[in-house]
Amino acid sequence: MFQNLDIFGLADARARHAAARQAQVAQNIANADTPGYRARDIVPFDEVFRAAGGDANAMSMRSIDAGGIEAPNGNTVSLEQEMVRSVDAQRDHNRALMVYRSAMTVMRTSLGR
Repeated sequence: MFQNLDIFGLADARARHAAARQAQVAQNIANADTPGYRARDIVPFDEVFRAAGGDANAMSMRSIDAGGIEAPNGNTVSLEQEMVRSVDAQRDHNRALMVYRSAMTVMRTSLGR
């Protein structure tokens, strides 16, 4: 009955995606003054999940050029945009934790604990 709980795999995959995105944001911020550095972002979760055929374990996070306006030194990092990405990643991570907690509550209730 509990051999394949896809909801937990999906919550884990979303949390891993949010962590990868947060790490990419941190790398962008660390290179905000590096001449020629191009801001990067992680492919959105929905695209990664679809590309993996709905298999959360087969997901591979890949980064893409985030675009942005190029500064005179060739750098495209916008600290304001990175703050927005950071908040988005935090929200995604919190959403994944809420899904996990809700699924645990349902499981505990069904087991009578």
